Amino acid sequence: MTGKDRITVLTEALPYIRQYSKKTVVVKYGGAAMDKAELREAIIDDVILLALVGIRLVLVHGGGPEINALLNRLGKEPKFVDGLRYTDEETMEAVQMTLCGTVNKNLVSQIAGRGGHAVGLSGLDGGLFLAERLRGKNDYGLVGEIKKTDPKPVAMALDNGYIPVVSTVARGIDADTAYNINADTAAAELSAELGAEKLILLTDVPGLLRDKDDPATLIPEAKLSEIPALVRDGVVSKGMIPKVDCCVNALRRGVKSAVILDGRAPHSLLVEMLTVEGMGTQIRNG
Repeated sequence: MTGKDRITVLTEALPYIRQYSKKTVVVKYGGAAMDKAELREAIIDDVILLALVGIRLVLVHGGGPEINALLNRLGKEPKFVDGLRYTDEETMEAVQMTLCGTVNKNLVSQIAGRGGHAVGLSGLDGGLFLAERLRGKNDYGLVGEIKKTDPKPVAMALDNGYIPVVSTVARGIDADTAYNINADTAAAELSAELGAEKLILLTDVPGLLRDKDDPATLIPEAKLSEIPALVRDGVVSKGMIPKVDCCVNALRRGVKSAVILDGRAPHSLLVEMLTVEGMGTQIRNG
């Protein structure tokens, strides 16, 4: 790129920087974007840049592969029920050690190492996430359903110029235990309580596709009212259903827009936030 090209790019980004400055954006980070070093560095650079231009950015993370790796070292086979990690007491210890410890602190350290300012939080800190055991058609063990979210610890970090990095473990209110919380669900809950401008779910797919095998059939934008038809038509199916449900929940509670975004694409956050074209599928009210 020439110097003139760079100036053009920055000029085109200016309206979006102005639009989102001082607004809160919650990003759920997981999947392939966490597994590969070059994608992880790109996401972290995007997060830092967005924070530097005045966006109040919150990073909510998962850590499934790291949890599986620890369980394998302990000689325990990971188990899933209805797509959720079955979490007995031993698994819950591994989840808490991995999410609240290794993964969370590594992300905070990596952000600092690339020039950002971050603080690590878990749902256990300051009563951020309070949950009860998830009851369903099957037993999921110590998997929790969030009953109350207190966003003050996150808001305090934002007010003091930090990027909050949040791990999704909750304190039980129906039992003396910690609960494992789905990261998409936690991000949606937190975005609603913070009154966020945007919720972004980083995934391993380009977004909502009319033909799951053809990226060219990407749906760039959908209205909230169109989601039931997309479910009936099978466009939203299988593992995408809970992700879309999280977006719908956030939108119904006041979040302005929700985006399902491909975390495998380098700098996908910047493309989505600061360009006309954007990436992924944006779901909006009205």
